[in-house]
Amino acid sequence: MEQKYYHMTIAGCERDLPLCRLNDDLMIAGFVIFGDPEITTACAKELLKKAPEYDYMITAESKGIPLVHEMARLAGNQKYFLARKMPKLYMTGVFEATVRSITTEKVQKLYLDKMDADLMRGKRILIVDDVISTGESLHGLEQLVEIAGGIICGRMAILAEGKAADRDDLIYLERLPIFDKNGNVL
Repeated sequence: MEQKYYHMTIAGCERDLPLCRLNDDLMIAGFVIFGDPEITTACAKELLKKAPEYDYMITAESKGIPLVHEMARLAGNQKYFLARKMPKLYMTGVFEATVRSITTEKVQKLYLDKMDADLMRGKRILIVDDVISTGESLHGLEQLVEIAGGIICGRMAILAEGKAADRDDLIYLERLPIFDKNGNVL
């Protein structure tokens, strides 16, 4: 089958996103910022313009890493937090949240270290991700922030996919449609 693409402009950068089969009836557009510093920096700048006041940012160990890193760098090399997919040896007092993402076949867990949680307690935390679709990854991050005693001050993403674009609690740059099995926008 011939590869289909969805063309869009994101933060002033034009990209052709490959359509990927999600199931027999649906396709999604693959948006990957890994290895693309132009779009990562452009999106980080635009999101920072829209960001509410915050003390720290957090993202999941995913494609949100280069985004949150660039946002933190542009904002003056601020510390940010990373919810890991597996606990690491250096992590102490680890706690977890369960996540089922649209782009991953199995249930995943996100882990946060107690040292990070201690820094979050009572602070305004901005949740950042590359794409929000079902909101499951976002929900996992929300759980970790709440367990840590942080105050969620905002939720940001480059793209809001499908129904996520209708959320009134999400700040994003562009809507990303979902596609039927033939690649037509739904």
